Amino acid sequence: MTDTATTGPLHGVRVVELAGIGPGPFAAMLLADLGADVVRVDRPGGPGPGLDPAQDLTNRNKRSVLVDLKAEDGAARVLELVERADILVEGYRPGVAERLGVGPDACLERNPRLVYGRMTGWGQDGPLADRAGHDIGYIAVTGALGLVGEPDAPPAVPANLVGDYAGGSLYLVTGVLAALHHARAHGTGQVVDAAIVDGTAHLTTMIHAMLGAGAWQDRRRGNLLDGGAPFYGCYTTADGRHMAVGALEPRFYAEFARVLGLPEDAPGQGDLARWDELRETVAARFATRTREEWTELFAGTDACVAPVLSLAEAAGHPHLAARETFTTHDGRVQPAPAPRFSATPTTVRTGPALPGADTAEVARDWGLGAR
Repeated sequence: MTDTATTGPLHGVRVVELAGIGPGPFAAMLLADLGADVVRVDRPGGPGPGLDPAQDLTNRNKRSVLVDLKAEDGAARVLELVERADILVEGYRPGVAERLGVGPDACLERNPRLVYGRMTGWGQDGPLADRAGHDIGYIAVTGALGLVGEPDAPPAVPANLVGDYAGGSLYLVTGVLAALHHARAHGTGQVVDAAIVDGTAHLTTMIHAMLGAGAWQDRRRGNLLDGGAPFYGCYTTADGRHMAVGALEPRFYAEFARVLGLPEDAPGQGDLARWDELRETVAARFATRTREEWTELFAGTDACVAPVLSLAEAAGHPHLAARETFTTHDGRVQPAPAPRFSATPTTVRTGPALPGADTAEVARDWGLGAR
C-alpha cells in the first residue's frame, strides 16, 4: 500500500498556515484531513483567547512551528517554508501580512508557483475591508441571516456555520485547490481572495433564482424551505424534545400523514389557505408521544422525519455510527474527515498540534536549516 493510500489524496502537498482563529484554521484542517502536510506557524503566546491548544480539534493532522513574525528574522523564517510550500493560508486583516513581510508579493517572489490563500470576512477591498467583524455580521449583510427564524421575532443565529465555515472555509479550500491545479498545469501561482461575504452570498444562489422567478417571498417563514410549510419544520414532542419534518413530495407527505395519524378531515398538503390549521394539527399529534417513540414509529419509512439530536447525541445515531461519521482519536469523539475516497482514504492521523512542538521535525522534513 502506498503512502497516498494511507494518508489521503493530498499526500505530498505542503501547506503553510499562518496561525489565526476561526475559518482559516478550519480550512487548513480540511486540507490536513485530506492528507496535506500542513505546518502551522504559531506565534509566541498564541493567536489570542481561545481553546487550550491540546483541545483544539481544528489543529488535528497538522504540525506546528513557533515563529515571531515581529522578530528581525521572523519573515525570513516563514519565507524559507514558503519556498518549499505549495499553498499558504493566512487570515489577517488586509495589509497585515504585507507589513509583516510575508504578503503575496514577497511570497510569490520567493516561490512563483505558490498558491496564496487569504481568508477574511469582508474581502481584500471594499468600504468595509479594514473593519472588524464576525460571522453574524457577514451573513447579515448577504441576506442569509434574514432567512432564518420566526417572522415576528429577530432572526435566529445559526451558530457560525453558515458564514465562517460554509461561506468562508469551504470556499477558501475550493479556491486554493483550483489554483493549485492551475499552478501545476501552468507553473504560475496566484492569490485567492476568499471573503466570507462572497461565499455566503454565493450559497444563496438557488434562493435568488426562486426569488426572481416569483417562487420565493423575501420574508421569513413564508416559503417552502424556511419553515413556512407545515410539512417542513420542527415540532415539539411530549418530552420537550423535537422532530424534524421534511415531507415535501406528495408520496412522502402521504407516508408522513399516515404514520403521524393525521385525521382524514385534516387540511390537505396543497391547501395553502389552511396551512396554519394544518400546522396546529401536526403539532398536536407530535405532542402526544416522546421523541423516542416517534423515532421508532417513523423508522423504516420514507416519511422524511428525523429526531433533532444534540451534538452529544449525534455520534450515537445508528446511521452515523454505521457509517463511522464520527471517530475516536486519543479517547476523544470527533467528526471524521469528509468526504470519502475509494482509493485514498482519509483518517485522523494525529491530535491537535501543540505550538512549536514539531519545529525540529519540520526542519528535517522540509530541508530547512537547524533552528
